[in-house]
Amino acid sequence: MSAEVTGSAGVSKEPEKSQDEAASGEEQLGETRRRSRLRWKKKDMPGGLWVKCDACSQTIYRKDLEENDLVCSHCSFHFTVTGSERVRMVADPGTFEERFGGFQAMDRLEFENNGSYAEKVKKTSEKTGHAEALICGLADICERPVVLCVLDFKFLGGSMGEVVGEKFALSCELAASLKRPLIVFTSSGGARMHEGVLSLMQMAKTCSALAELSDAGGFSICVMANPTTGGVTASFAMVTDLVLAEPGALIGFAGPRVIATTIKQELPPGFQRSEFLLEKGHVDAIVPRPELRETLAKLIDYSEGS
Repeated sequence: MSAEVTGSAGVSKEPEKSQDEAASGEEQLGETRRRSRLRWKKKDMPGGLWVKCDACSQTIYRKDLEENDLVCSHCSFHFTVTGSERVRMVADPGTFEERFGGFQAMDRLEFENNGSYAEKVKKTSEKTGHAEALICGLADICERPVVLCVLDFKFLGGSMGEVVGEKFALSCELAASLKRPLIVFTSSGGARMHEGVLSLMQMAKTCSALAELSDAGGFSICVMANPTTGGVTASFAMVTDLVLAEPGALIGFAGPRVIATTIKQELPPGFQRSEFLLEKGHVDAIVPRPELRETLAKLIDYSEGS
């Protein structure tokens, strides 16, 4: 006999499924939907929407981070910013006019290290959109005209070679001729090893340029960001009229591990951080990034007796 069941209307019906079969079917349907969602996420979800904080490991929505000047809203950690981002954060909109942008490094020593130095400079220039690590130009900060210099850590670690030294010296001359304050932001690994002793010579050159600016009655401020190390710290970054720093910035000459190994002693807590340097008198003030523009404007006014 047939196992088919006939209803009152004479229409045949499927045999009812057992509870186990029904549960299995629901599980399969749920798995299918889950896989579909995963495929959609992998295919259609844009990358880079979220950023993990290096200090507190909190996940931050990138748009919120950018609106907060790349400062973590959970722990106030200051992310390293590019040169272009720094200009955008500091200068009044539409006021920045780049100067000396066409200067390019020369491979005088024909330096080779996993490729030629000249090729590295070319690739880095294409990647960053700038010919060198130092971005210079005229700008307004809260309607105060300044000469602005920014070291971009994305360009070979913000290292200082012949071009960086020359552009900085020219910026000092420009500030003196226009009677504008010189505002410098540093984020650097130090002198550029690819240029050998030629890069070390820039330490004396930049300090001399600042001395001439000072003799001409000029005024200069350096803001040291994370990290500022090596020959940049040991030259112009530390000899401006005022030396500021962002919170938690690594500032020093040699790295802490090198120092600890050399002196064979345990370093104190917070060694080479901006807070430590403020305590020791190497930094005049620590200014959080969201307060920098207003602070710089006040300091410029003080320098002019306003």
